[in-house]
Amino acid sequence: MPDTLTSYFWSGDAIRSRRVSDIVLSGSLDVPVPPLRLLADWEREISSHMVLEAGDVEPMPLARARARWPDYSRCVQAVSDWMCALGLPGVLASSDVALMACRGARYHHDAAQYGSAAFCNLFMSEDKGLDLHFPALGHRIPLTRGTVVIFDTAQPHGVIQRGSSGFDAADFAPGQDCIQIFLTWELPIEDAHVAHALEVAFDTAPSTSSQLDAEQVQLNGEQVIVCPASGRWRPSD
Repeated sequence: MPDTLTSYFWSGDAIRSRRVSDIVLSGSLDVPVPPLRLLADWEREISSHMVLEAGDVEPMPLARARARWPDYSRCVQAVSDWMCALGLPGVLASSDVALMACRGARYHHDAAQYGSAAFCNLFMSEDKGLDLHFPALGHRIPLTRGTVVIFDTAQPHGVIQRGSSGFDAADFAPGQDCIQIFLTWELPIEDAHVAHALEVAFDTAPSTSSQLDAEQVQLNGEQVIVCPASGRWRPSD
């Protein structure tokens, strides 16, 4: 029997179950280079106000960035147009957005906090020899300016050095130019367009859902977490 991977997530006041999607949607958009003033501001923020260790993914000030980013709306429109072409009209406009920075990313899943969402990420940094890797699916997506991707938050993923087979903190040592800046949107997984695009089936384990009080991912009925180095599932205990 194939492994059964289930995400349990908050839907209103109740925990609901769903299948974890193995679909990753990706593309390459023509987005302008961020202005030098904004790039300098991002560099100051990371060096002076953040502790961004190897593998960390941290939020950046979006409101301040937008004030220095005349092409911000053009970038958002490019993502919106791409999503419309995929059969996802109007979803982006109603989704929460954040600006993030990462120095690589240890393998992880986000469904313990965002099980009710899919992520849509638009990468704004130049090619620094890094890939977004989904180890369970065998997908490696080179990260360049304009790379856009939609994926299930419960699907293990990490940002690793191109050509490597896993996450190694030594690949992201201080002084190396390996930071990626990206916009991320939380797309509601229960939206009919999102669920259809990712082929998500709901209420796959209702008896278990009724017994839980926290979001989690289970593999064959057991709660699991992700090994940060390999991206493999392992018991949560």
